[in-house]
Amino acid sequence: MPHLTSTTAGTARTATRTALGIPGYAHPLVAPAQWAELTRPGTPLDWVVLNVAAGPGTRPDPHCLHAAARLRCAGVRVLGHLDLTHGARALADLLGDAHRYLDWYRADGFLLDRCPTERSALPEVRHAITTLRAISDSAHIVLGHGSHPHPGYAENADQLVTFSGSWSDYRWSQVAEWTADYPPDRFCHFVHGVPRGHLEEALRIARWQGASTIYFTDHTDRGGRTDPWETMPGYWDDIVSRVGTGVSE
Repeated sequence: MPHLTSTTAGTARTATRTALGIPGYAHPLVAPAQWAELTRPGTPLDWVVLNVAAGPGTRPDPHCLHAAARLRCAGVRVLGHLDLTHGARALADLLGDAHRYLDWYRADGFLLDRCPTERSALPEVRHAITTLRAISDSAHIVLGHGSHPHPGYAENADQLVTFSGSWSDYRWSQVAEWTADYPPDRFCHFVHGVPRGHLEEALRIARWQGASTIYFTDHTDRGGRTDPWETMPGYWDDIVSRVGTGVSE
C-alpha cells in the first residue's frame, strides 16, 4: 500500500479538503450535458481545463465561450490547456496560445501539460511561468508532469500533477518524500480505470499521499488509444458526493 515516510505528515494530510480538477472533457458541442453538469451548485470543483482544439484554436469557439462563461458565473476557475511537449515547445508559440485563452475565454490560469520533470529543464520552465505571470499576474499555474518531478518545480507553480495514469499503477504507487514539505493543495492526481468498488480506496491513497485535487474515472485509455478524461465517470454522482462531503478515515 502507498505510504508516506513521515507519519506526522500523513496524519495532517488526511484532514485537508479534497476537490476535483477536471483534466478536460470533450468539446462542449459533443458533450454539452457534461459541461452543464459542472455548473451544478455544490459541485466540489477546484478548476476545469478548457482544451478547444489541442489548445485555444484559431478563432473564438462559440460553444467553448458559452461553457467557459457558465463556469465563471458558477465561481469555477477555467484553465487553458498549454502543451509544453516535454520542453520542446517554443516559448513564443506557448505565449500565443496563452494570449488567446486570456483574450477569448478569460482564462483564470493554465495547465502546462507534458511538463518536463528533470532538473535540467527547470530554468526554461521557470522562465515560461514567469512570462505567463507577466501577462496574467493572477494566473493559477498547474504543471502537468504526470509523475514526481525534481522538487524545484514546486517553488514555481501553484500546483503540480504528480500522478497521471492507471489505477493498476496508482494503487501500488509511492509518494516522493520531498512532497511532505508542502501542503496537499499543491498536488493533483489523475487516475483512470478506477473501478467503482475501489473508489474509496483511491480517495484514501490520495489523502495518504497528500494530494487534495483529484480526478478519478472508470474509463481507461485502452492502451494509449483513447483519452480517458474526455467523458465523465459512470460514478460521477458518487464521487461528487464523497468528495463534497468529505470522507472520514
